[in-house]
Amino acid sequence: MRGRLAQWAPLIPAIGDLEPGLQALSDYELRKQSLSLRYRARSGEPLNTLLVEAYALVREAGRRTVEMRHFDVQLLGGIAAHHNSIIEMQTGEGKTLTATMPLYLAALEGKGAHLATVNDYLAQRDADWMRPLYEALGMTLGCIQNQQPQPVRREQYACDVTYGTANEMGFDFLRDRLLKRQISEGQRDLFGAMLGDASRGHEEPVQRDLHFMLVDEADSILIDEARTPLIISAAPTEEEATEAAAYYWAAEAAPNFTEHEDYDYEHKEKRIDLTLEGRRRVRGLRKHEQMDRMPLSQIYEHVERAIKVAREMIRDRQYVVRDGEIVIVDEFTGRLGEGRKWRDGIHQAVEAKEKVKVTFPTGQAARVTIQDFFLRYKRLAGMTGTASTSSSELLKIYKTRVIPVPTNRPPIRNALPTLVFGSSEEKWQAIIDDIHEQHQKGRPVLIGTRSIDKSVALSQLLSTHGIKHQVLNARQITQEAKIIAEAGQSRRVTVATNMAGRGTDIRLADEVQQLGGLHVICSELHEAQRIDRQLIGRCGRQGDPGTYRQFFALDDEILLTGYGPKKSETLKQRGQSTGIQGELAGYVSLFQKAQRRVERRHFRDRKIMLHHDKERQKMQRQMGQDPYLDTPG
Repeated sequence: MRGRLAQWAPLIPAIGDLEPGLQALSDYELRKQSLSLRYRARSGEPLNTLLVEAYALVREAGRRTVEMRHFDVQLLGGIAAHHNSIIEMQTGEGKTLTATMPLYLAALEGKGAHLATVNDYLAQRDADWMRPLYEALGMTLGCIQNQQPQPVRREQYACDVTYGTANEMGFDFLRDRLLKRQISEGQRDLFGAMLGDASRGHEEPVQRDLHFMLVDEADSILIDEARTPLIISAAPTEEEATEAAAYYWAAEAAPNFTEHEDYDYEHKEKRIDLTLEGRRRVRGLRKHEQMDRMPLSQIYEHVERAIKVAREMIRDRQYVVRDGEIVIVDEFTGRLGEGRKWRDGIHQAVEAKEKVKVTFPTGQAARVTIQDFFLRYKRLAGMTGTASTSSSELLKIYKTRVIPVPTNRPPIRNALPTLVFGSSEEKWQAIIDDIHEQHQKGRPVLIGTRSIDKSVALSQLLSTHGIKHQVLNARQITQEAKIIAEAGQSRRVTVATNMAGRGTDIRLADEVQQLGGLHVICSELHEAQRIDRQLIGRCGRQGDPGTYRQFFALDDEILLTGYGPKKSETLKQRGQSTGIQGELAGYVSLFQKAQRRVERRHFRDRKIMLHHDKERQKMQRQMGQDPYLDTPG
């Protein structure tokens, strides 16, 4: 144990020394002790001096109410979170229980403590699970859910501790900014349409000052979701109705254009540029009458955008169509990104492609990035299983250090040799063979895929080979906890998209322990190595045995994304001609290098977005406007 953890380690026995005395107290006396700490905190006593007593109380409350006693390593993680760190705890090490300590300590000041997680289900589940612990200590616990009326939300935020999703809390922040603005009566109906119940007799902010935030699955929320801002749209205008017509027209026209002849495609930047011939073709196409006054340059942009969407945005991979709406599938977590939209007209172009109602891209009443929202909290901490590889970015943007916390028991996780194949067909056949082998032994198998369509394709392949299995992707979001909870049973085969933020442990059946534990198959590298580590971390939980193996092919997407079309095509042809397969270190490093290239590119994109957002806010402040509202204040 080194560095900061070694500095905090002496607090662990101090917490333990209080345990016998607390165990002797009645429930009433335990709550009275908690109320005493609350009084001391609100009288100005620093939280650091209350930490040992507070954590001892939480540990005892956990033992009594939820029948879980915090491990020493969980105490250590809780101490690190209190000191505004992002704690890296391996899968299955109990982050949900660990969170109760820094949240309770922060809540003693009476200013509210928030926990943000990745979806409504996990927020409600964890709140219900830990509620008896908080209530035993005299704390109130709220939970923010989608579609809650404003008065209910206000009550939830008024609690000592509040659980919710990052998106819901961010949108509440924006709605509060809109409510606080002094608007004229003429504008009130416009804002009422955007705010719904918020403007109908409930014109009060729902949130208090942003005091302490603990982010669960911190790398997923603070990094992956940070690429898409949260936006509240304004009412549509006549000009936007014309834009909608142009989106539909461009979506129909896009299939008529061919690469090299009509447009050039820059793979690294994923940019479409019409050639002279392509522009001539645009001018010759019959257009919608509503587009008569639209500048030709704008029509070119619509066509380029529609071609880009036709090439890159694939249904059931980047998005799903649900109830006539386009819902983003988060590329890192495999979850549905409720309320999120792509920028720069991409979302509207996808809507036009799928022939659903086009929402209006230009009318924004308010917007905030995930980065900016969380940086408004006075104190910020986080928890995740995989943050070390992004520690420099988290420190640079959020000023939070990543602190790896030791496991409660030594991990027993064995890496089997990585296999590289010349083509995807060879790779998938090898994966089927591996599943057969493990299935015959009676071991459970978890296979990770990059996207919904690939999980569906693998499912069909497994069915063809007569292998019974379960599929977990964004289509099965309501069943995910049950599917994952059963993934450790003997002979169970589970196909899953990205495993980030699943929030449910895979517990092994007793007989599986003797057979070698869970076997994890990584079918392809993701665009961030953290996602691969999250999948691998599903085996070897809490000292359980487990194995994992990675399978690569020379036509995998990561090579195209990392190196561009020329080099990836060369590698693909080499694989087809030689039938390469086996443990080839040189090729493995080639895949890892491509992944690092993509990671650096995404990091750059996030920095650029944050820079532009800061510049926009600076300009609006200079003009006397609210930096989060896009209409004059």
